[in-house]
Amino acid sequence: MTPLVFMGVAGCGKSSLGAAAATALGLPLIEGDDYHSEQSRQLMRSGVPLTDALRAGWLETLGGLLAAHPDGAALTCSALKRSYREVLRRHAPAVRFVFLEISREDARTRVQSRGAAHLFPSTLVDSQFATLEPPTGEPNVLVVDATHPLPRLVDQVVAWARQETA
Repeated sequence: MTPLVFMGVAGCGKSSLGAAAATALGLPLIEGDDYHSEQSRQLMRSGVPLTDALRAGWLETLGGLLAAHPDGAALTCSALKRSYREVLRRHAPAVRFVFLEISREDARTRVQSRGAAHLFPSTLVDSQFATLEPPTGEPNVLVVDATHPLPRLVDQVVAWARQETA
């Protein structure tokens, strides 16, 4: 199976859907947030958006992790810009993206409900939408409505993943 990247803004449900779909498909899960540098973590906790330069090494690391799983993996990664997705494609040319589409209001509500212990404060939601370049028209992308129930989303992803690899 080819690698899957669960992408979108903070609060869209990348981690939840990525973990559930990975389990359903028998894929290892790579939680992208686990690979941010300590500097990036501190900036995000402080409400400072990451720059392209700060994301560059992180994206290279994630791309290398995808390449290290030739039988497929599920990666959660915001992958907000096309250039970020191209880094991942360079490392894993067959990679496919699941874009969890959500409104700004729904994303903000979800992030606020996480509490202060989470890495990402709700104040950064607007910066995520400002950075977002939806993958419209890009190859190998499944767009899902992030507000649908998780079991429904898992079924969508599993059916798409199996169809694509058949």
